[in-house]
Amino acid sequence: MQLSRHQSSRTHRRTADYSADGSKSSLPYTGHSNKATGASSGMTPQAAISSTGLESKQYPKIKAPVRENPYAKAANIKCFRCFQQGHKSNECPTRPQLQLLEGEEEVDAENIEYTVEGELEDVVGDEGEPVLCVIQRLLLAPKQPVNSQRNALFKTKCTIQGKVCDLLIDSGCTENVISRAVVQALHLKTSKNPNPYKISWVKRGFDIAVTDMCKVNFSIGRHYAGEVLCDVVEMDVCHLIMGRPWQFDVGAIYDCRANTYSFDWKGKKLRLLPRTADPELLKSGPKTALFVVTEKALLNAWRESTCIMALIVQEQQDISATTPLPEEFSHLLQQYSDLCPSELPNELPPMRTIQHEIELTPGAMLPNMPHYKMSPNEHQALQQIVDELLSKQLIQPSMSPCAVPALLVPKKDGTWRMCMDSRAINRITVKFRFPMPRIEDMLDRLYGATIFSKLDLRSGYHQIRIRIGDEWKTAFKTRQGLYEWKVMPFGLCNAPATFMRLMNEVLKPFLNKCCVVYFDDILVYSASREDHLQHLKALLDTLRKNKLFLNLHKCEFATEHVNFLGFVISAAGVKVDPRKVEAIENWPTPRSLSDIRSFHGLANFYRKFIRGFSSIMAPITDVLKQPNFSWAEAQQQSFEEIKRALTSAPVLVLPDFSKPFTVDTDASTIGIGAVLSQDKKPVEFFSEKLCPSRQRWTVYEQELYAVVRALKQWEHYLLHQDFILCSDHKALQYINSQKNINRMHARWIIFLQRFTFVLQHKSGVQNTVADALSRRAVLITQLQTEFVGLECLKDLYPHDEFFKEHWFKCCNQEPAADYSIRHGFLFKGHLLCVPTSSWRQQFIKEIHAGGLSAHMGRENTVAQLQQRFFWPHLRRDVSKFVERCSICQAYKGGGQNTGLYQPLPVPDSIWEDLSLDFVLGLPRTKHGNDSIMVVVDRFSKMAHFIACKKTFDALNIAKLFFKEIVRLHGIPHSLTSDRDVKFISHFWRELWK
Repeated sequence: MQLSRHQSSRTHRRTADYSADGSKSSLPYTGHSNKATGASSGMTPQAAISSTGLESKQYPKIKAPVRENPYAKAANIKCFRCFQQGHKSNECPTRPQLQLLEGEEEVDAENIEYTVEGELEDVVGDEGEPVLCVIQRLLLAPKQPVNSQRNALFKTKCTIQGKVCDLLIDSGCTENVISRAVVQALHLKTSKNPNPYKISWVKRGFDIAVTDMCKVNFSIGRHYAGEVLCDVVEMDVCHLIMGRPWQFDVGAIYDCRANTYSFDWKGKKLRLLPRTADPELLKSGPKTALFVVTEKALLNAWRESTCIMALIVQEQQDISATTPLPEEFSHLLQQYSDLCPSELPNELPPMRTIQHEIELTPGAMLPNMPHYKMSPNEHQALQQIVDELLSKQLIQPSMSPCAVPALLVPKKDGTWRMCMDSRAINRITVKFRFPMPRIEDMLDRLYGATIFSKLDLRSGYHQIRIRIGDEWKTAFKTRQGLYEWKVMPFGLCNAPATFMRLMNEVLKPFLNKCCVVYFDDILVYSASREDHLQHLKALLDTLRKNKLFLNLHKCEFATEHVNFLGFVISAAGVKVDPRKVEAIENWPTPRSLSDIRSFHGLANFYRKFIRGFSSIMAPITDVLKQPNFSWAEAQQQSFEEIKRALTSAPVLVLPDFSKPFTVDTDASTIGIGAVLSQDKKPVEFFSEKLCPSRQRWTVYEQELYAVVRALKQWEHYLLHQDFILCSDHKALQYINSQKNINRMHARWIIFLQRFTFVLQHKSGVQNTVADALSRRAVLITQLQTEFVGLECLKDLYPHDEFFKEHWFKCCNQEPAADYSIRHGFLFKGHLLCVPTSSWRQQFIKEIHAGGLSAHMGRENTVAQLQQRFFWPHLRRDVSKFVERCSICQAYKGGGQNTGLYQPLPVPDSIWEDLSLDFVLGLPRTKHGNDSIMVVVDRFSKMAHFIACKKTFDALNIAKLFFKEIVRLHGIPHSLTSDRDVKFISHFWRELWK
């Protein structure tokens, strides 16, 4: 790496070529002014040559003889550099001279000594905790060839205040340099540089001002430690650069073949060795290397590259990391590690007393649906999943008379999940009813508990067997064949009830004592740590005995508080999860009358549950009676009081599982909203703002997404009992009968199959709560959106040569023709005036080649611009832009522009101006005619329909025209037709023969 200070406006690069006899050979060289690299910074020629890696030899001064060309024609020679007569450009006196070419000092190889007496101490770089200063970019570093030092820089590691940093020794660098990021990270003291300067080449395309300096104490290995004065620079290549000053102070000698530095230090001979990669790492092909980059450098690399692969690191709160388990519980989990496998064993679960039974409605028609169309890659992925399930013995080939199709839905990690479209089989299945536990009873049992654990089964459905004889009812189709499940799959309507029965049967000894179960949620509670340890041990023994396996990542052990069924349970008691009322508590302050109406509709729906609702809401209601929006302290207090009443009892009630739930959902173009209620009293609110991609969905997709999102939010309430689903989108009533579905709809429909509900249509006037929650998010967009792109035009009008006169006239309220100022912008009529700036080219580019344009021609582009903007010579600017458009020049053919459409002139009399055309593709008659020639008089609109054949040529058409038209009406003055081949050819010549 090379550093150079800028002292001139031009930087020259040359390549000087020398060989041992003084002739030119290949030797790259970069020349700069003053403190530059190599020989141009005041170095002697032998130092400049030795720094390039060539052996030091004595080069004699040899002046190349001047050879004249005897065949050259005498002429006035003109220099292409200074444009003067009498010399060539390579002999131009203004040509910059390189010091390497004009050096007066000869190279003396005998003055350079490389012998070192005594034994050498090899010093290698340090290892330890690296310093992390800025963003790091992950790149692929190719494998270096073995023993290749020809192009290698000297890189090693050093230690600064206990942190390991990257060190680069550069003989071409005129200063010692340290990264500003290291200075800030290690809090090193800096001082002002008495001679500030600018450098380049550290960061490509940047000129960096060097204004600070810093004393740095660093060490390399165990044998060397020193203090250097470094310039502080923002750079990306490394943390510390040791340049010529450090090498001069220690008397370092560089061996270019071995890429080592040797010098004396405190009576010892030291040799610095470069840091090399671990040999074990070099065996596995391409490696990853970390390079420290700044934010600007990363953005520049992004602009220069077509694609950048970025590794996004997100911190996740791990229970084991944030709250480590007590030692006794850790030992307990180790004893039962066989219950927490990464995958289920490749064997069937045992045949227990509780199995999944499928009872079909008597007399129902068995479904037999074809498999869905898939791409070859999807078929291959589906077959791989089927083969994996076969190897695990979870499915088997089938001869079932009924079958449903299998389909693939993508996971978040990009892989596929196989699902079954079980809607057809669920419609003819007898629904089982299993008693739901009351949440108040479960919460009452937790009184006095101080420590909790929550368990979750791994693929719990696949740990339950299908009743023998019912396997054929679970058959599904693929392109390769028919298969049936031996374990309980996802998507069957009675699966949740079967799972609940199994959990109650297995954990019956612990229920109401130290454990509560709500389907797949198992909560273990105890009054003390010792009791909890015993309870967990007994429960894990039971799970091991029944071969039920846990998903360790979803389990929580020995915690003081836990989320269970929408409540936060701790030793202090039970409190409502704040997320239940988050949609109401975070409702932003209204900013318009429309916002007030939205909030008023929500609050008015629950007014009978709020004491003194009219009095509290009066200040807000008064604003609705005014023509303009006004919001004062009284309205704000009323707004906060209503929100507080909506999120507290008796409005927000606890769920009662003996009563049915009602879910109201709604979607708008901005967001979705839902409310869970019982007896018209809200249990929980929910709202979500739609991202830009979801805002472009169809209304059906947005409404369906609102339903799916609400059921996911309240899955623990709704999964195992009937409920009522209300939506103002009537098309959702036919969701179960929809045949052609895409993958996104399939994924949602398969999720909905887990629930049992009745879908009711509810008009938007009645669905006020969900409608208000879905439109609440529009406030976020309104408060954060501000267009400031054209604000700079306001500052350009007073300085524009053409518009400044009109600008000052309008500012002084003087007559200014058709000009006026609106919102700070100058208009001519209704056209925005655009002063001289790059905005003119931007507007032309957007109209001509923007996202909604199609590289229109000059006239169309001018016409579009003249409807919105005005500036002088607009047509000339458009012509220049269109002529230079590379896409238009490459893909648009030449030719004269076609004329504009014009109406035909009105004829003067009948049968002088005729129109002629054909009607083709008719059934063939017995005479062989299959077409009709239509001749119309444009004056009287009288028409003749003459039978003919499609194979008639121009001669036959001309004979037919004379026979049927000219014979009756005479020869016409004009005949109008399309460009049919019969008319383009010799029609008129044949007509007049």
